Amino acid sequence: MKRLVMAAAMAAGLAGTAMAQQPPVSLQSWGSFHVGGREVVISGQPVREVLFSPGGVPARVDPNGTYLMGSMYAQYMIPANPRGQAPILMWHGGGLTGVTYETTPDGREGWQHYFLRRGWPVYVSDAVERGRAGWSMIPEQTGGSHLLLTVDNPFERFRIGNGAGSFARGEVLPGNQFPADRESYMNFMRQIVPRFTTTDALTLEAYLALLDRVGPSVVVAHSQAGLFGWRAAQERPDKVRALVLVEPAAVGDAAKVAALRNIPVLMIYGDYIAQDSRWPTIRGNGVRFAEAVRAAGGSVDVVDLPERGIRGNSHMVMMDRNGDQVAGIIQEWLASKGLYQ
Repeated sequence: MKRLVMAAAMAAGLAGTAMAQQPPVSLQSWGSFHVGGREVVISGQPVREVLFSPGGVPARVDPNGTYLMGSMYAQYMIPANPRGQAPILMWHGGGLTGVTYETTPDGREGWQHYFLRRGWPVYVSDAVERGRAGWSMIPEQTGGSHLLLTVDNPFERFRIGNGAGSFARGEVLPGNQFPADRESYMNFMRQIVPRFTTTDALTLEAYLALLDRVGPSVVVAHSQAGLFGWRAAQERPDKVRALVLVEPAAVGDAAKVAALRNIPVLMIYGDYIAQDSRWPTIRGNGVRFAEAVRAAGGSVDVVDLPERGIRGNSHMVMMDRNGDQVAGIIQEWLASKGLYQ
């Protein structure tokens, strides 16, 4: 394949920063595709007359018919000299897109770059109805309605700010590593997209289609995608070489824990969990599921970052200023499983 050379400084547009002094990333290929989806028939909807452009001619639009819904988007970058023994698929959390892994709100390189620089083929995706993925008719096809976050919600819910009202006060948790200056935080909010609570089945189908297309892979899943990481591994145990769950918000199917017995799993949790109103329960659910996997013969390593001396991590671990330290833990763990040469 034709070798592509991408300068990291060009990708981020931050000349003069430390990142701009990084060497170029050499790629053998770089592209994208859409995958998955199902055909669904809609009927009983009224015909409408729509003016698509000001001053244009009205068009008659009949919304009844067959639609393709539930597809997703993936972008891949294959390094010139691969060292990872499988591609890494990076799956984002709720209300977010693949940008989670591409960059940080203050303009540093994201985990996409970190693992590319170490020779891993990396696939970053936008899940169903996020970013560049295909969309559906809501609620006609899936029921429900979208949820969108106010500017203070992630600040206070993602363990960045110090409790209720902290966004208005501009008060972060002591030692917090998320780039929470106003400019950076607003850059994060620009990434927020609508999410739905009624599309999980479609999303899992799309992730399974992605695994089927790419083949055996390492899956790195954050937050909401923890559900899809667990369940995709249970449905396609031959396609998941390892599963890395970064603050997973949900667990897998308790009836299928035995399917995970040959898949090494790493679970990572950040800081400030004990004092949060929700995360002790979320983490507890995850650890209990991990125990069930171990009881079925599986291997699950649970890392609480403060116990490793890595402190100040928010829910958005990969965007924190010390995010590369966490990526280093993942890198070492994958190497210990024989997935890196």
